[in-house]
Amino acid sequence: MKRALSAALAAAICAAPVAAEDFKWAGTTDPQTMDPHAVNSAPVLGFLNNVYEGLVRRGKDMSIEPALATSWEPIGAGEGWRFYLRDGVTFHDGSTFDAEDVLFSYQRASSEVSDTRSWFAPVSEVKMVDAQTIEIYTTAPNPIFPDSIANWMIMDKGWAETNSAARPDKENGNYATLNTNGTGAFMVTAREPGLRTELAPHDGWWDEATHNITKAEFTPIQNAATAVAALLSGEVDMINPVPIQDAARLQGQDGVQIIQGIEARVIMLGFAQDAETLKYGADAGKPNPFQDARVRKAVAKAVNVDAILKTIMRGNAEPASQLVSPAMRGYSEAHSTRPAFDVDGAKALLAEAGYADGFAFGLKCPNNRYLNDEAVCQAVTSMLAKVGITAQLDAMPVQNYWPELRADNFDMYLLGWSPGTFDAEHPIRFLAATPNAEKKLGSWNFGGYSNARIDALLPMIQSEIDDGKRQAMLDESAQILQEETAYVPMYVQPLVWGTRDNISLTQRPDNFFILRWVNVQ
Repeated sequence: MKRALSAALAAAICAAPVAAEDFKWAGTTDPQTMDPHAVNSAPVLGFLNNVYEGLVRRGKDMSIEPALATSWEPIGAGEGWRFYLRDGVTFHDGSTFDAEDVLFSYQRASSEVSDTRSWFAPVSEVKMVDAQTIEIYTTAPNPIFPDSIANWMIMDKGWAETNSAARPDKENGNYATLNTNGTGAFMVTAREPGLRTELAPHDGWWDEATHNITKAEFTPIQNAATAVAALLSGEVDMINPVPIQDAARLQGQDGVQIIQGIEARVIMLGFAQDAETLKYGADAGKPNPFQDARVRKAVAKAVNVDAILKTIMRGNAEPASQLVSPAMRGYSEAHSTRPAFDVDGAKALLAEAGYADGFAFGLKCPNNRYLNDEAVCQAVTSMLAKVGITAQLDAMPVQNYWPELRADNFDMYLLGWSPGTFDAEHPIRFLAATPNAEKKLGSWNFGGYSNARIDALLPMIQSEIDDGKRQAMLDESAQILQEETAYVPMYVQPLVWGTRDNISLTQRPDNFFILRWVNVQ
């Protein structure tokens, strides 16, 4: 497996660790939980990748490499995958890792109460062969399965059961919500939700430590000016993200460096397509216009993405035409053009759909999850008003936002999506498949979009091993999603990190910050 560092992804490297140091960093979003199976979101999974580990992991160049499994191989003619587990691995409390923990973690992560259950939609059975071998069977050949489980983290069966955390509880929380016991390079030593989380190196880690951190502390800072001031003063060693409007100014400051890249995340607008009536605004209770594809297409034409990129993102983002960026496997080159900004065209579509006089509705948006998320939603609100659509904007912290979406409390909403597999199949499974709890599909398809052909294509895409045939099916899926305006993809989010100039680290396009690659000079 590759362990090479891609120059395009690495901000800086240090050949060998130097004197041990403390490290402090800040971000806008505090992880909702310390439970790796409770919330399927980047702030949670990115943070916990430092604490828990999976059978496989992603390297600095995003390639899949061994972690708790040393190797893996197909079973038969595409029946599934056999994983050979690493010997001598211990959890942070000293307990021994083995196949029993993997089987337990599968049962936990795929349970009805888990937010990660969609990851295991292709799985038919998991068998423990012996203490060091696990077999995962799939309903059909699944060539990308090892890639799909890079963020599936393994928990200690005994620890979870002893502490009444055999299943995640994202509603009320349990012992695993605040406490951890992973096998990773770092262990959580203090957790104060919303205030600080402290970590220390795991001295018994199975891999070779290349960092030089003795203690790390994460602090959520929502106010952009406060975060910048903390970086400039040296109160923190890193902030993520750097406010777009401050990036150029900080680049010229002594003692500070700016690290920029393009994230894998597409920012888009979604609609409550399965709702019969509107829930918000002056037209609440009236028939839902977003059930009509012409209205959704009118929204796409009314949003001036180029203006958003120029004014709000300061030229640091790229327009998006699909649910994945061009860097992802399976991106459809044949559908790389997004709808042109066209006010008259949007008005014509609205009139054709019976809404010549417009309508009023509610737009939900987070204000601390994505770069300039509230500002983007304000711009969208203004742009829609120019075609006669009045949005009642409701922006809120992300910890309140996800429960609102899961409770269907929206007419339209903002969403960012980064495919964990770096493959175009991923958002189809999560965002475009008809929601089906039994099949573990469409778990983030909040608006209830449904298309029978998409549902038929998905299992074929998952099992097809011929790249040409698979791409043809992905092209067809992209075409359907564009024609029906299932979502309105707007742009690929940029990555802008700021650090003190004595810090070396690696910036990956999934925006996961990996502590084991940090060195303080």
